[in-house]
Amino acid sequence: MSNGRKENKGDSVKITREYFDSLLLEMRLIDSDLPSIEYELFGSVFSTPIMTAALSHLNRTHPDGMVELARGAAAANAVMWAGMGDDSELERIIATGAKTIKIIKPYADEDLIMKKIEHAERHGALAVGMDLDHAFSRRGGYDKVLGHEMRPKSQADIVRYVRSTNLPFVIKGVLSAQDAQKCLESDVSGIVVSHHHGVIDYAVPPLMVLPEIADVIGGQIPIFIDCAIERGYDVFKALALGANAASVGRALMPPLAKDGAEGVKRAIEAMSTELAYAMAMTGSPDPASIDPDTVWS
Repeated sequence: MSNGRKENKGDSVKITREYFDSLLLEMRLIDSDLPSIEYELFGSVFSTPIMTAALSHLNRTHPDGMVELARGAAAANAVMWAGMGDDSELERIIATGAKTIKIIKPYADEDLIMKKIEHAERHGALAVGMDLDHAFSRRGGYDKVLGHEMRPKSQADIVRYVRSTNLPFVIKGVLSAQDAQKCLESDVSGIVVSHHHGVIDYAVPPLMVLPEIADVIGGQIPIFIDCAIERGYDVFKALALGANAASVGRALMPPLAKDGAEGVKRAIEAMSTELAYAMAMTGSPDPASIDPDTVWS
């Protein structure tokens, strides 16, 4: 699947995809049976650990892009993540019935951050969080997104956000054991291991650093993962190496464009079926029981 980027020697998306494909699986069939892929998160039970990614601005893909994506996630009983968007869009996303995690950009405007956290909580989001990896611009200086200035955030900032809400607070853009440890110390409720579709060249593939991050987290909070995930087998490898769930982004855009919510639902269900098959063929009765030694590098 094309990633829509001009390839270069440091293309992190290409590197990540190649790393996924380099990992091989062994079979464990004796005493295996049909697995359960149900997934529980923040008090809700979902049909699959496959989630949408925290996408934004999908109106070119579908006229009602983000809301239609949420309808598909709700129909598949999967977690919906929502990226940058206005308050009314988030309200419409949540109104579909999709359990939604709202991710907020690292705005320079702290009042705007607090308003968006409060809005997500007031309108029934499942969780809220921040996308840390949009702080800096490749042109030098701080990033600016749709007219909004961004700023890097300190550990003290993260603690303040966590304490400002009754919702679980998730940090997205973790790609090192060091940042994972800081997140744990800040009492966040989950992390997303991600390089945001290549926000930095030569980024370590999320799956490569995942085992080290999982060692740091030690099962205390859920670990999510995204970037270049296209198949149920990709999700299996992520779960085997330490993730609790995985987000799919660009692989959902063609079915969204073609068939709307129904296309998204079918795509998530097809990936979930492939995940269940991989689990059955490796003697994995549920996501938490997948043995990392079934994955060969």
